[in-house]
Amino acid sequence: MTTKPAASETGDPLLLTPGPLTTSASVKQAMVHDWGSRDQGFIAINKMVLEKIVELAGAQGTHVTVPVQGSGTFAVEAMITSFVPKSGKLLVVINGAYGQRAKKIAEIAGRAVATYETPEDTPPDLARLEKMLVDDKAITHVFAVHCETTSGILNPIAGIAALVKKQGRRLLVDSMSAFGAIEIDARNVYYDALAASSNKCLEGVPGLGFVVCRNSALADCKGNATTLVLDLFDQAEGFAKTGQYRFTPPIHVIVALGKAIEEHAEEGGVAGRGKRYRENAKVLIDGMRAMGFQTLLPNDLQAPIIVTFHMPTDPKFVFQNFYDGLKDRGYVIYPGKLTVADSFRMGCIGRLYPDHMRGALAAVREVLDEMRVTNGGPALAAE
Repeated sequence: MTTKPAASETGDPLLLTPGPLTTSASVKQAMVHDWGSRDQGFIAINKMVLEKIVELAGAQGTHVTVPVQGSGTFAVEAMITSFVPKSGKLLVVINGAYGQRAKKIAEIAGRAVATYETPEDTPPDLARLEKMLVDDKAITHVFAVHCETTSGILNPIAGIAALVKKQGRRLLVDSMSAFGAIEIDARNVYYDALAASSNKCLEGVPGLGFVVCRNSALADCKGNATTLVLDLFDQAEGFAKTGQYRFTPPIHVIVALGKAIEEHAEEGGVAGRGKRYRENAKVLIDGMRAMGFQTLLPNDLQAPIIVTFHMPTDPKFVFQNFYDGLKDRGYVIYPGKLTVADSFRMGCIGRLYPDHMRGALAAVREVLDEMRVTNGGPALAAE
């Protein structure tokens, strides 16, 4: 017998994805009102959002939040093209699709690019990374992904930051899938800029990227940008002068993010949000492994954001049927994005709790039974 479909507070399917993700009813409710972009009430909400993001980064007094209308990739492109000068050279640390995307952004912008690439299930070797910086004096900036959602791997961002600073270079961080749940305190992790977005661990809705920028480094960015709309220096100047966006902002998204940040604080901030996600991940991983599924990553490399599972090799397992069966039961998962293995992904973030993960596991068991798959592992169960 099929279980009753799961649903969020507002009756929608639960999104076991890395974002967009399941949001609270109150975050959704915040978007039902209309605000003028020059309205003082909206300007005050936006100011609060930008200041709270700096606080979450542990960057009060040293950094400023510069918002970028658009998805997280808009913020990453704004960060790279604003901070890396035309005469600079960017070393991109790659172990997934988002490192590859950063490389493409830099190349399109006409920046000199070097890469250090490892497989998607392998973190960078810090000694090798440092040697690349020692050997290539032309490198001015290093780009690294905090949590690479291609696999769910947690990269050693503090170690990367320490060696980049030691070698006198500048660090740019993509913390898109980690910011708000995995600590990256600017007082301990030295970076010039960090990009994230509204619709990940802060549990807002899509539409606003932002870059936490070191004030002294941002001051050197004038004239670097390759586009008008993604010029972080000009955007910051506009806020400093008027407190307003240069171009129409996603007002409803920002107001919803204000509500989401309030709820983030009520949950205990980064520590509280991270604790719930770790609980979600443990329930999910333990339950999937009990059904024979194998995770791509060992526990010590796994971030509690999204988990990659090897695809079962049982010929009766058809991923589209698996996906559709889970969606019919109210759970939306993610296809794989790996080159190293055939896989699928299940997220642990958003307005989800351990009981939701247990419900998802029950649905997985039901769908496997329907497909007559007895083992979710990469090797067939003994007959």
